[in-house]
Parts: sequence; structure tokens; C-alpha cells
Amino acid sequence: MSAHANDKPAGQLTFEEAAEELERLAGEIARHDKLYYQKDAPEISDAEYDALRRRNEEIEKRYPELIREDSPSKRVGIAPAEGFGKVVHKVPMLSLSNGFADEDVTEFWARVRRFLNLTDGVELAVTAEPKIDGLSAALRYEQGRFVLGATRGDGREGENVTENLKTIVDVPETLKGRDIPDVFEVRGEVYMSHADFEKLNERQAEAGRPPFANPRNAAAGSLRQLDPRVTASRPLRFFAYAWGEATEIPAGTHSGMIERLQHWGFHVNPFFRVCTSADELLGFYHEIEENRASLGYDIDGVVYKVNRLDWQQRLGFVSRSPRWALAHKFPAEKAMTVLEGIDIQVGRTGALTPVARLKPVTVGGVVVSNATLHNEDEIERKDIRIGDTVVVQRAGDVIPQIVSVVEEKRPKGAHKFHFPDRCPECGSHAVREMNEKTGKVDAVRRCTGGLICPAQAMERLRHFVSRNAFDIEGLGEKQIAGFYQDGLIAQPSDIFTLEERDKKSLKKLKDREGWGETSVSNLFRAINLRREVDLDRFIFALGIRHVGETTARLFARSYGTLEHFVDQMEKAADHDSEAWRELNAIDGVGEVLAEAVVDFFAEKHNREVLSALRKAGVRAIPLPAQETTSPIAGKTVVFTGSLERMTRSEAKARAEQMGAKVAGSVSAKTDLVVAGPGAGSKLAKATELGIEVISEDEWMEMAGSQ
Repeated sequence: MSAHANDKPAGQLTFEEAAEELERLAGEIARHDKLYYQKDAPEISDAEYDALRRRNEEIEKRYPELIREDSPSKRVGIAPAEGFGKVVHKVPMLSLSNGFADEDVTEFWARVRRFLNLTDGVELAVTAEPKIDGLSAALRYEQGRFVLGATRGDGREGENVTENLKTIVDVPETLKGRDIPDVFEVRGEVYMSHADFEKLNERQAEAGRPPFANPRNAAAGSLRQLDPRVTASRPLRFFAYAWGEATEIPAGTHSGMIERLQHWGFHVNPFFRVCTSADELLGFYHEIEENRASLGYDIDGVVYKVNRLDWQQRLGFVSRSPRWALAHKFPAEKAMTVLEGIDIQVGRTGALTPVARLKPVTVGGVVVSNATLHNEDEIERKDIRIGDTVVVQRAGDVIPQIVSVVEEKRPKGAHKFHFPDRCPECGSHAVREMNEKTGKVDAVRRCTGGLICPAQAMERLRHFVSRNAFDIEGLGEKQIAGFYQDGLIAQPSDIFTLEERDKKSLKKLKDREGWGETSVSNLFRAINLRREVDLDRFIFALGIRHVGETTARLFARSYGTLEHFVDQMEKAADHDSEAWRELNAIDGVGEVLAEAVVDFFAEKHNREVLSALRKAGVRAIPLPAQETTSPIAGKTVVFTGSLERMTRSEAKARAEQMGAKVAGSVSAKTDLVVAGPGAGSKLAKATELGIEVISEDEWMEMAGSQ
């Protein structure tokens, strides 16, 4: 039997294995994001979490056409928790790409030079500093005075923790000096030292309260207190390392800005260094790694950033992270423990996933009690049996991974695990489908119960009302589960007919346990407020396979209205149609995603869901036009041939910054073609269709480049 996809290097995965692995990773990472960012209660170490993200990125790099809309590479953190006011970041607080081996650093260095077209004689300087393991925060100063502070949240919107940040001694109320911009947002990390952490846990024990698991959890939990007096009683610190919105940038390099932050009164990391070679970066990394235990606070790696700010601007961003920075993480850790049982969990798509129940063990400072087993092939290949002693690795999997079995410790009489062929939730058959394209059996076994399966139905409803979908306040997982089990809500449209049905019902909602007239009135008001939602939220809420928030937004921008989107997806069922070609021409949409969307709308019951929502008065609102004066705003651009003054990646990034859509092929809907030397069939087709074609020099002038 072939090795399971989870254990194969990304370069050895088949197309089908890669798709399955990306689906698994998306689900696991999303769950751990919620535990980490909202509940301050991670189940795995940072190293395990990073390993999951790293594997996801490696697979996406090999199979870019499989990148999911809910891919972890397209999002940062998670939405703000309830209880805090929300703050929209004028400049998004993005995350960093991760590196784990020395080769990742040398490739980062080479990649930056390639992107910028730097010749051998041009020096590249990159800063390096320890990566603090704490909670990211943004501090807004106006006229030099601290006026607003927020957590990172999901990168676009964070929690208002201004009063809590004011209690931290390292956060100056007023900046020093005379060269302070009118508006300047300082970014950094809130953390807790080892010594202060130990004292805090001593006080916790004396008060009869449970201790914190680690300094990061303690810092995050302390900053996100609703009562600032609690935060004030906790020994928090703050390192400044970056900035966001600013009316002026008073230096031309990152190192110069760090000096300026220190001059204004912030604490910056004393181990900050500027390096001029990849070898210098690696030397700094290993120096910090050796002295990690003596720093007095937790770090989980080293951060590298291109020093020149104008080069940072040219490099730009890709998805959730900047091209000009890299987080070089420390190695993962392993431990041995006993596998006490195997549970089968049923996901929103019906996938049956085995999860190992472990005798709790501490790995890298985090207590691990379960690990993913992925599917039955994984269990069979590793010959994992209940009672086995196993090696658990915290290498990036949000749910840790079982690396191997210690066979010499296997108890006598341990039997092979028999994977169920029926769904544990509804009793329906669970099958492994044949993939028509590859002719191979899918690695994942799925329940055939569909909407009759409680696990799938409730998950689909929870997804529909989730924060990034319809976001109905007061209708969370607990309420959805209760309404579903009592037959009040079976499909999305039932949510919007609930009030009318409640009026006619003998058993009123207000009489249910935990409810009353006020809470019911608030719920109905919240539901009615969401009868109209933005188109991207509507598309995301449908739960289409492979469609996440980013892809939903891409579809909303590309098709404009729900009616047009649905019409084009139905027409795209004919793979010889213009609709199918247009769908695949959208930059970021691969064949797997295209097939998934078309298949969704080809299903009668999915169209019935849309019909029922329309009948219930639910409407999708087109997204507002992007505000820009760019001459190519809202237009579709195709690049072809060799670009000599700007790399293809930089050209694409610049076009998107100007509000254009970049397509991979020329069609009747293409507005502009930028043709460099060697342009072939795309140029010929553009000429045939009468589409405007410009040279690279004309493009550079349009893009505002020198």
C-alpha cells in the first residue's frame, strides 16, 4: 500500500493526494486559529502550528491550481472576539512567511535579489531580530499622544484594548522628540518575562486559581481582559518592531525606523542587527538559538526584513504575508506517549477523520492530548493500534502528528483498528469514492447522509451564520445545535422564516430554556438585519468546496451580482462554453476550484437552497466599486512575453494595487494586454479580438515606475 499523503514530501504527492491534504490542513489550522487567537488556549506548540502552515504552503507551491479559498495562506489570525469594540486597521496587520531550514533563508535571500533584479555589485541589507512569542498589538498616536490600541484580530479588524494597553509601563502616553508625525501607528508585541510569569503563577496558586500554561497565554489573556484593572495587575511588557498607518515615514530604512522608535520612547529589542549576506543572517540565527534560554522571555525564532523601505514597497505582498520578510522558526520537538483510543469525527463535508486520544504529554511547553491520524490508510500504513506507545511531533500540525510507533513497547494482544464503514453520527454508509480523473480510490471515507447527517447539517448551518459569512449575532454553535435538534432549523432559509413560524407556534421560542422575550426579540432583530449581506459573504456562506473568504471575494468582484454568478456557473457546466473559459481565466482559479463551483450549482438541492433563501427575502448586495483613479481600475489585464524592466511577479502585484484584475489568458473580456519580447499566441489572440496592446515601456509609465 502506498504511503499516505500526509507522510509524503510535497514534491511526491499526486494531484488527488495534494487536494485531500490541503482540505485537511485548512480544517485543522482554522480550528487551532480559533483556540489560539480567540480563546488564548492553544492545544499545540507554535512549532507544530508552523509545521502545518509550512506543509500547506509547500503543497500550494507545487500545485497552485489547488489553492483553496479558505486556505490558511490567505488569512491572518481570526476575527475579534465578542465583548470588545472593533478597530479596523487602516493598514492590514499581516503575518509572515515561515522558514525552518538554513536553505529556506538562502532561498529567501536569492528570491529577493531575483525579484528586484539586483546585480552582483548591488548590496542587499536585511535586518534580523528575535521573534517574540507574545500577542501583536497596534498603538495609534495622534500629535504624539496615545489615542487608540488594538489587537491584530484577523489582520483587517482587531479588538479595542486601548485602556488595557495604557496600563503597560513600556507603552508611552506621549512620544518624545520634535520629529513626530501627526499620525503614527506603532506595532509590536505584548509579552511577559519568565520571571514575571513565575511570580504570576505563584499568585494564581495562592488565590486558588489555575496556573497559566505558558507566558504567551498569560500575556494574551491579561491583555484581553474586559476589566483594565485586571490587566494592570499583570506584569506585561511591550517591544516595538514595526509601524502601520503614518502621515510621514521619517527614515528610509527599517533600521532607521527602529532607531526612531527607540528615540520616541519605545523599547526595541537589543539584539537587533543589520546583515549584508545570507551567511550573516544564519550566523545571527544560530547565535540567538544558542542563547535562547538566557534571554528571559520566550522567542520562537528570528525575523528577517529587507532594510530599504523603497525595496520593501517594490517587493509588496503575496496573500497573507510580505515578500520582504521571513520568520526563521526554531525546530519542532517530539515526545513519546500512549495511544488510549481512536475516535471518528465527521466533518462538514462528510469526511470521516480518525483522531488519536493520547495520554496527555507535554511537548514544547504545551500539553498534547490528541493527534490527527488523517484516514484509514494512515492507520494501516503505520500499523497503529490502541495501547501502542507512539512518538508525537509538534512540527506544525495544529493537532499534533504521530510520527511512528514504538513497536517494542506494544502490549500483548493489541489488535489492528477496523475503520467503520458507517457514519457514527447517522448510520449512513461511509464510502471511499472513485476519482474519475485518476481512476484511484479517494483516501478519505465520506458519509453519504448529506443533509440528513446531523454532523454535516449542523456544520453547514454553523458555517452559514459564522462571522465571515452571514454573521448573525446571537445565533452561534449552541443555538444552531439546539434549533436543529428540535426541528426548528434544517436549512439556511429556515433561519429567516423562524420569526413567522414562531408567531403561529403554540410553543413559543421565548418559553424555551435559556430564552426570554428580550433575547428572542434581539435574535429576530439580528436575523432581519442580515437579510441583505455583501455578495462575497453570501457566496462564502454557501459552503462550496474549496471556496473560502478570499475566493468568494474574487468571485464577487469578477461577476458583480449573485444572479450573474449563478447563471455563469450553470453555463460553465459545458466545458466548451465561454463561461467555462472565463471562469478558468480568473487569476487564482484553478481547474479543481472551477470544477467544485460548477458541480455545486449543477446539484438540484443546492439550487433549491438558493431559491428558498430568495423566497425568504434574503438578498446578496454587490460589492462597492474599488475607489481608485488608476487608468486600469476595474479592468482585466494580461501579461505576456518576457518583461525586462520588471519581473512578472512585480508587474502582477502592481496591477492589482492599481485596482485591475489579472488574468492568465486572453478572452473577449480582456481590456489590456502588456506584451514583452517573445509574446506569442496571447498577443496574436489579442490582435485578433481588437484588444488594446501596450509595450513594457508603456506599462512602466502607466504603473508610475522610473
